[in-house]
Amino acid sequence: MSEGKTQNDNAWEKIFDKYNILDCIAKEGMYKISSSAIKEFREPRLMAKFDHTVNLPKIFSSNKLAILPITRGSYVISHFDAYHRFEPNNNNIQRVSMPKYIQSLDYNNISSEAIALNCALVSGIIADFTEDEEIVSTVSGRMGSGKFNFNINDIINGSEYNITVNNSQIEIDAAYEGISNLVLFEAKRDLSEDFLIRQLYYPFRVWKERVTKTVKSVFLVYSNGIYRLYEYLFQDPNNYNSLTLVKQKNYSVEETEISINDIQEILNSIKLVREPKIPFPQADAFERVINICELLSERELSRKDITEQYAFDPRQTNYYTDAARYLGLLKKEKDSDGMSYYCLSDKGRRILSFGYKQRQLEYCKCILSHKVFNEILKEYFKYGVMPETCNIIQIMKSCNLYNLKSENTFKRRASTIKGWLNWIVGLINE
Repeated sequence: MSEGKTQNDNAWEKIFDKYNILDCIAKEGMYKISSSAIKEFREPRLMAKFDHTVNLPKIFSSNKLAILPITRGSYVISHFDAYHRFEPNNNNIQRVSMPKYIQSLDYNNISSEAIALNCALVSGIIADFTEDEEIVSTVSGRMGSGKFNFNINDIINGSEYNITVNNSQIEIDAAYEGISNLVLFEAKRDLSEDFLIRQLYYPFRVWKERVTKTVKSVFLVYSNGIYRLYEYLFQDPNNYNSLTLVKQKNYSVEETEISINDIQEILNSIKLVREPKIPFPQADAFERVINICELLSERELSRKDITEQYAFDPRQTNYYTDAARYLGLLKKEKDSDGMSYYCLSDKGRRILSFGYKQRQLEYCKCILSHKVFNEILKEYFKYGVMPETCNIIQIMKSCNLYNLKSENTFKRRASTIKGWLNWIVGLINE
């Protein structure tokens, strides 16, 4: 395999070369391809499902292309504006509770999207968000799309394509029906910057034709004890790109109140550790460090598995697994064939077993046990603002960090320090 390329990257390059796909798109605007043509190089189920832009093969991303299914055995490739970036998250968290009689759901152990949805239903999250107490669970799973047409934007010039879908396969994670509405849910456990609109749009089009009541589309993201719900409206049902955010809310079944005293107590009492011989973190979003630990809580994963299955590109996979290893949350092991894989450490598994508040404070301990983070957060609290980058670098240089040499490297790693400390400060919600 070529350096830095996934199996999908290499397979798609061969397909594009064999069928002159870029030339065809330049002339015709799009290219239709069958599952059998894809299967010659790799399984279509692995080659045509890209839930986030970061998962797109390099030949797609470099040419601003996307792929959509149009039948059970064919796809269309073009400069489709196929993805939507999540709006900034509302930081307010609404506390809910599970009924005391429920014993078969453990809200501290959410191991799948299905369990996250069940907990959201039983705890009243879904009823609150949909503003309908009379909801019941109805359809879910895979089904045929029937036939419909839609318009989708060209991401390069803003023109529109008209696409016909005929009996493509769709999948609905959950649907909840009330007196006036049918609410279709797409659920994920991995944090990402964007999502494939098709995951909401195809089910919406199918069920809009089958029921007379209003069909609503909701995206649920569960991570680190927080249920993030986004409701979208397709203003023009025939336009794939007409979605707008109606509302966004966050919920937790657990206690979420963390005070500045909780953080300062850790800051002042934590025992400092020696710097590990692991690359100093370059992973600005600490929530994604937590998320990658969650994704590894069920099974061991290789670098390729993480890159192909979740919202990480190869470089991000390296950065975020190294960051988790730096904190002692993950281990990098080798299997009997000498292939590397990642698994949770005992420490990482123990922290994930805690409730929300204790879990966040344990992650704070992991970070603040490193001298550089500890000293910079003390500066932050002392002056009420994040220190300037030059001051952060000065402290970094005094902390004997592993294999950091160039000024540019110090600057990049300073960005991670800011990101992690802002995450800690952002926990305070007393």
